Parts: sequence; C-alpha cells; structure tokens
Amino acid sequence: MIIMAEHAGFCFGVKRAVDAISESLKDNPEVWTIGLPIHNPQEVSRLESLGLRVAQNDSEIPEGAKVLIRAHGEPLDVIDRLIKRGIDVEDMTCPFVKKAQEKASSLSQEGYYVVLLGDKNHPEIKGIMGHVDNPENAEVIADEKEASGVQFHAKTALISQTTQREERLEKAAAILVGKSSELRVCNTICKATAQRQEAVRNLVRQNNLDGVVLIGGKSSANTSKLRDILQAEGVDVLWVEDENETLENQHWFNGKIIVGIAAGASTPEWLIHKIKNIIAAKQDLQGVLIH
Repeated sequence: MIIMAEHAGFCFGVKRAVDAISESLKDNPEVWTIGLPIHNPQEVSRLESLGLRVAQNDSEIPEGAKVLIRAHGEPLDVIDRLIKRGIDVEDMTCPFVKKAQEKASSLSQEGYYVVLLGDKNHPEIKGIMGHVDNPENAEVIADEKEASGVQFHAKTALISQTTQREERLEKAAAILVGKSSELRVCNTICKATAQRQEAVRNLVRQNNLDGVVLIGGKSSANTSKLRDILQAEGVDVLWVEDENETLENQHWFNGKIIVGIAAGASTPEWLIHKIKNIIAAKQDLQGVLIH
C-alpha cells in the first residue's frame, strides 16, 4: 500500500517561478537565472532543454538577455547592477522570501542588530543578507548552539530562513532573549514549509508505515528538513532524487507492505508520479494491494 503525504511537491513560490520561466521561454529563445532556479536537478534539466541558461553570477549575463530572479531572491546590489546594464529583469522572488528581505531591510534601518537563522551558504540567506542596511550589523546562525555565541546588543531582531523548523526558531529566540534589551522575533517561515513538515509528521503518526520514500533534490534545504523530521519520528527513510536512484535501491522495498511518500517543495509533480509508479510496480510484484 502506498500512502501520500497530504502536502508534497511544488510550493506556491517555486511553482510561480517555474511557470514564469516556462512562459518567458515562449517569447524568448533563452532566459537566464543567476544560480539554479530551484534545487531539483531533474526539473532544471527539463527547463534547460527548453532554453533556460544558468549563470554563476551577474557578470556572466550577456547584454540584451532576459533575466528572471529566482524564488530564492538576490541581494539588492546584484539586481541594481543588472538594471544599470539595461538587462530585462523580472523579479520572481517568492513572496515569503520577499517578506524576510523587507523585514531585514526595515529592522536594520531601525537600528536593530539582525540575526538570520539559516544556512549561511544558501542563496536565500545570501539574498536576505544583501537587503540588510549594514551587513556589519548582522550575522547568520545555523542553530541555537550558534545563537549562544551572539554578542549582547541593545536591540536585536531574529529573522528565519523560510525553510527552517519552527522549533529551531523558538529555541534560538529563547537564547537571544538574554542577549538583548529588546528582541524582535519575525516568524518568516513560509506556510508551505510548515505544511509539508506537519504533513510528514502526520504521515508517520497516523499510519503504521514500514518506511517512507522522500523525493527531492539532495541540495534542497526544505527536503533536508523533512528528512530530519522523518528520522526523528523513527521511520525508515529512503531519500531519492530521481527514478534511477529509486530503481538502484529496490532492495529497500523488500518486505515493506505500507510505504509512505513525501516530497520537498521543489519536487515537480511529474517526478513524484514517475517514482510512485515504480514503487507501485515493485509492490505489485510482491503481491501487495495497491491503493
């Protein structure tokens, strides 16, 4: 038996960006993004076959190009440089990421020391940091342990990467309370992220599963968080990126009667269906009832 998580696959922000790229490619032979538009190599490959071009930085963007700012967003100086060069820029930053950027900008201007909770190497965090009025008056922490190392500041603001877990934000806030006379906490975790995290918890807690197949890019932050939650729930997890990886791990399915499927917010629906069909075929060979 296969049981799907209630919320799986593309979130609003990712779908919006992917749809924008697809629509733009109808009118342009090439469309550029700076960095991967989403953290799913299979979907990126599909878009590249249609004319998507991925630059590593804004200096690689050719004159006269069409550029879409990806859902993760970009620092203000990058966007300003593109506009000054006369590049056609369409901003498809996820609204939840945009909210975090605006919070970082306004709170920085109000004199708060800005603490960003997230992965300092993630493009979303780099983009948010690029909206801080004074980068020297801000820092990135990965978790509550690093929150303990933040110095005392009269005014501190805590902002989260949109894919963080709420319990991690709560723990970081609890530590920072003692490191500031005034602490502002902004819950900028997106609803889609929270929905998917709660969905995988419910998937495990409401069903007697033998294991869960998690579908998503290995560089996807939100998929990584889903893996952490599933492991914390004590369930056997198989994290696969594509159908080939699923076939390579067919032995994992041996003896498993009830299998759950979850997917990150950057996983396309077509890939979820393809992998679900592979699992169904495997279970069918085992004589398991398919739902």
